Amino acid sequence: MTRQIVLDTETTGLSAEDGDRVIELGCVELFNRKLTGNDLHLYFNPERDSHEDALRVHGLTTEFLSDKPKFGMRAPEIVEYLSGAELIIHNAAFDVGFLNKEFERAGLQPLRHYVSEVTDTLAMAKAVYPGKRNSLDALCDRFGVDRSNRTFHGAKLDAQLLADVYINLTRGQDALLIDVGTSEPEEGRVIEIDLRSFVLPVITASIQELAVHEEVLAQLDKASNGKTIFRREAAENVAII
Repeated sequence: MTRQIVLDTETTGLSAEDGDRVIELGCVELFNRKLTGNDLHLYFNPERDSHEDALRVHGLTTEFLSDKPKFGMRAPEIVEYLSGAELIIHNAAFDVGFLNKEFERAGLQPLRHYVSEVTDTLAMAKAVYPGKRNSLDALCDRFGVDRSNRTFHGAKLDAQLLADVYINLTRGQDALLIDVGTSEPEEGRVIEIDLRSFVLPVITASIQELAVHEEVLAQLDKASNGKTIFRREAAENVAII
């Protein structure tokens, strides 16, 4: 399975083309949809002040960043860490644009040359929840992801939150998986479960519930001139049997 890196950045402003810089990089590694602990968290000296609006978001002052390494000094380490991975990013165009500019300054190729692909969770969320708020905060609230300790936006913290959101957003049939033991399966091994060994309970309707059901069907019959689909399907099934 592809190694996945959930990534977020903080920047001095909104425009890489106008000279804004990356000041924080937070990366969380997933393998087989599980956190590995092999994370990367770096601060950088951008050699410029953050815009006031950006500073209110991330809280990373020029003084705090003044003794941090420049991005170019850590660029080889970043490339090595990201190499071959699928990147999971919320609003990917923003972060990728900034990282490409930083790589360009460091004499490196654009990000796409080092990673397998980039997955944008904002685009995914818009497809699943069209017309709804799909910011990271909104998705955390939707999936019950705890963000109570998030005073400022931080790249590492936001990457951790996004990892949880991504797992929820892509859960699908994984939510139906049955825990068959505490031991981890060998890599590449598929666990087969014989569902015939499970006995599912059959709950029958009570007399009162059947009476209410019949009353509802009678109302539907009246409203549809006897064209209730439920009765027709039931009759056809009986005829087949």
